[in-house]
Amino acid sequence: MAGNSKRQGAIRKQKKGASVGSGGQNKRALRGKGPTPPAEARKGHPAARRAAAADRRASSRSTRDNPAAELLVGRNPVAEALRAKVPATALYLAQGLETDERVTEAVRIAGNRGIALLEVSRAELDRRTGGILHQGIALQVPPFAYAALPDLLNIALESGVPPLLVALDGVTDPRNLGAVIRSALAFGAQGVIVPERRAAGVTATAWRTSAGAAARLPVAQVTNLVRALKECRDAGLFVIGLDADGTTSLDELEMATEPLVVVVGSEGRGLSRLVGESCDLTVNIPMAPEAESLNASVAAAVTLAEVARRRRV
Repeated sequence: MAGNSKRQGAIRKQKKGASVGSGGQNKRALRGKGPTPPAEARKGHPAARRAAAADRRASSRSTRDNPAAELLVGRNPVAEALRAKVPATALYLAQGLETDERVTEAVRIAGNRGIALLEVSRAELDRRTGGILHQGIALQVPPFAYAALPDLLNIALESGVPPLLVALDGVTDPRNLGAVIRSALAFGAQGVIVPERRAAGVTATAWRTSAGAAARLPVAQVTNLVRALKECRDAGLFVIGLDADGTTSLDELEMATEPLVVVVGSEGRGLSRLVGESCDLTVNIPMAPEAESLNASVAAAVTLAEVARRRRV
């Protein structure tokens, strides 16, 4: 029967009491959302994409200008670097690492020097080292602080002895660079000059090979070696280049007592053409006929030793 309140579904179910209102919240809908943000801040807008790309480029430039710290890995290299007093900021140890005398020594030296000891998972150490074999240990070395060439020249000119500098032309092995720095310090040179491109820089490996000499001898990094050698000549230094076909034999080098820059060529091709043309003199090292050439760092050491000997006479 129509209107029968007892029929199922005929009663509208509603809670007793007043219905719930908005509590005045609808006023918010009347409020403005503020000024329209600039195009650079609006997600998806072409201007915002251009701004983001500019930020990425700036970040990339910042990374190049402030290179990240380098990790030296392996039990022997890390222990040797710490023995040589290579500057370091942290020693990473993998969790669960089985220690031996090298690890124990590394931890002891790092602790005595106040270097942070950080225990990380092997997965994290793999990530930090780029997946290379690290033997569960890595030493973080800060970027090397290069000297400016004018400052290096001032140090050499004010040393009280005839200036002696070493310049490397395309030496790409950091171990050779480290060995040259070590020899330069041992035989009285005031500094080393290296090119910025296509040459080894002072990496953790070079630090270790120098046996700490890199901490006591300034190294200048230049954008153009030919121009740097011209600056040296303008400052009163003679430039001699080591060359297997050099016009003067090392044992006849009368110029040894003069202010000098000794230029050492790359491991393979020797001096480049432009650098060779920039030299006042090319010098060969007398060797037995059976020997073809010397390693770049060995040639530098032999020459610097002869120069030092002649200056002592």
